[in-house]
Amino acid sequence: MVGKRELGFSSTVFRKKFGAGVTVRSYRDKEVIFSQGDAADALFYVHSGAVKLTVVSTRKKAIIAFLQRGSFFGEGCLGGQPLRIYTARSVGHSNITRLAKGNAVRAFKRDPKFATLFVEYLLSRIIRIEEDLVDQFFNFSERRLARVLLLLGHVIDESKLDSPLRVSQGTLAEMVGTTRARVSKFMKAFKKRGFVNYNGSLQINSEMITAYLLRRPMSVITKG
Repeated sequence: MVGKRELGFSSTVFRKKFGAGVTVRSYRDKEVIFSQGDAADALFYVHSGAVKLTVVSTRKKAIIAFLQRGSFFGEGCLGGQPLRIYTARSVGHSNITRLAKGNAVRAFKRDPKFATLFVEYLLSRIIRIEEDLVDQFFNFSERRLARVLLLLGHVIDESKLDSPLRVSQGTLAEMVGTTRARVSKFMKAFKKRGFVNYNGSLQINSEMITAYLLRRPMSVITKG
């Protein structure tokens, strides 16, 4: 749910590479950057803060990712996606660059090195999505929750949010794919172990959760 590889670019670098198609804007906490169903006409980049991606259907709402600073999103427009398939919303205060689709395509053609970096970033995102799917289908909900918390820990540590990250147990249940009651049970156990603390905001001990996940391998068997 969070890309492994982040790219560090300033707004000045983007203006040099992408020209007039670059706009930079600050967003308030929970402010919508774009909505599901909007025209897919630009690529976005997180300079600071974090972004939450959600999808709504007639039956339910799902959180599909939290993106930290250094992440791109909205890249579907480059592959011919006509409309947004998810809503992007700021988590805390964020600073976001919008890169017009046409300018982005021309910049990638002009600068193969930059295009290669972008492709590497997208591949890391694909790997993360594949791991999320494996977790969702084959692993126990307790392990899935630990992995979601680890990823949220990366957002907290890397994005330097100007306000504490507050994530409800209902939100965690949506992300894990289980019930709120089971999340509550696991969170109490994790708190006793020192994995998390949540006095008004969520604090995550990433080192302890990483060690726990290493001791509890994935259910999928890989052959050498």
